This record gives sequence, structure tokens and C-alpha cells, in this order.
Amino acid sequence: RLAAIAAGLTACGVAVQELPDGLIIEGRGGQARPIPGGARVATHMDHRIAMSFLVAGLAAQRPVTVDDGSMINTSFPGFRELMGGLGASIENAPG
Repeated sequence: RLAAIAAGLTACGVAVQELPDGLIIEGRGGQARPIPGGARVATHMDHRIAMSFLVAGLAAQRPVTVDDGSMINTSFPGFRELMGGLGASIENAPG
């Protein structure tokens, strides 16, 4: 799971270093600057990864997409509606 999160963060333009038992994520110096985003993140069918990167999309300059979000309803049925209330636009990608 750590490797998948590190890969997703890197794809979104976040500086991250993967360790055997964790991640070191470079902060933005307390400045309210959005992450670049613009990535399609592989979730590996993990609802936690899917939700994490959809939330990260709220702080991104460009949309963040996940390859599959179908498993989210299993653990958080109201996630899409909650995110919509925060201003997110979550759509099912074609194909």
C-alpha cells in the first residue's frame, strides 16, 4: 500500500520518499499552495487509496482521477455526496 500511495503522490507532483515502513512527504512550508495534481492514480482496488486521492483532488490545481472507485461504497456509502458538498465533482469515467 505504501508503494501505491508514494506512486500516486509522485504522479500528483508531491515530493515523497518511500521507506521500508513509511513515507516522508515534503511539506509546502506552511503556504496554502495547491498540489499540481493532474494524475490518474492506481487504487489497487483499495478504498482507502481511492478516497485519499479524491480528497487530495480538492487541493489540486488539476483534477486527480482514480482508476476505480467502485469499492468506496463498501466502506463509506455517503462519500460521493459528502465530497460534492465540499465542491468536488466526482464522475464515473467512460470505459
